[in-house]
Amino acid sequence: MIIQAFLRWVETARTGERIRAASALGRAYVDAQLNGLDRRAAEMAMTFLLDDPSPKVRLALAEVLCGCSSVPRAIILGLAGDQPEIAYLVVSHSPVLTDDDLVDLAARGTLETRALIAARSFVSRGVAAAIAEIGDEDEMLILLENPGALLSRRSLKRIAERLGHSASVRDLLLARNDLPSAARHALVEEVGAALAAFGLVQVTIGEGRVQRVTREACDIAAVGMVGTTAVEELPDLVTHLRETGRLTPAFLLHALVTGRAEFFSAAIVDLSGVSEKRVRSILSGGRVHSIRALFESAGLGRDVSETFATAVLLWRQDGPGSIGGHATVSAELLVRLRRGRATSPTDAAMIDLLERLAFAEERQSARDYAELAARQAA
Repeated sequence: MIIQAFLRWVETARTGERIRAASALGRAYVDAQLNGLDRRAAEMAMTFLLDDPSPKVRLALAEVLCGCSSVPRAIILGLAGDQPEIAYLVVSHSPVLTDDDLVDLAARGTLETRALIAARSFVSRGVAAAIAEIGDEDEMLILLENPGALLSRRSLKRIAERLGHSASVRDLLLARNDLPSAARHALVEEVGAALAAFGLVQVTIGEGRVQRVTREACDIAAVGMVGTTAVEELPDLVTHLRETGRLTPAFLLHALVTGRAEFFSAAIVDLSGVSEKRVRSILSGGRVHSIRALFESAGLGRDVSETFATAVLLWRQDGPGSIGGHATVSAELLVRLRRGRATSPTDAAMIDLLERLAFAEERQSARDYAELAARQAA
């Protein structure tokens, strides 16, 4: 009867009075100050207030109900579909909204709606995936910065694909340990592209050299990356590199002579179609002819396969250490290439790569020696 009297009174009460009444009714409901029968009547009264002509009345109701988990879902959905000031309050806080509700709100809502969903104290993988698929840069930054957002590896990859051109998004993605290696490489490529497109860099060193330098830098970063990639991720990374045109003979040789054995094996498996077990057997103990046949089945030419086979045999001599006690694999392979035969364009490219690798190894050895000498002198 009290609720019935309330409803009759609401029809003629002033706005200020209705605001106070809506707030009081909501607080009484949230604080469980009503018995079972009155509680149902209170729910009917709050549903009636969803149609109040004053948004201030509906806002007062939303302010009280937004954090309550026992409010009927129909009331919360009604407030979530209200004008922005009211809807945003509910969307940000209400525990009543299900994942399906939030996905639907993200799909048909505004940028602000998605940003509020992304900032909720807990964002499930499904909701995060929906935002990752349709959100813009602002929502994505909020999502990536939210420690309560559960982002699957697939969602992270999708964000990298859609918004990898954004420096802010890239920084947040690259700082994550759970970023898939294929996505990480794609972001490295984005950095290289941004650098190559920078006008001052092009003017300073020339467009052609910029392209070469950035490509080499991306290859070096990628080779470093594959050394820290989990074994189970390697097939996906290999597929990504192949599809993006990065799985070149030069890249494979770089990986081989710098000891990325797991990655190199995975790449040969992908390119040749030979089973992983067979590839590992040939690389670890096969004769030179079977090694060359394997590489040629992977698409490497006869002249290139000879160089790769030589590199494999060098690695077998003493393992991933020095060759003959002093020369690295790249340095020894460089010597053999120079004295072996007349250089073809392919040989010249490999010699250029090996020269750079050998020089980089010499510089690193010098730094290590200087550091050791400094420690001994201290």
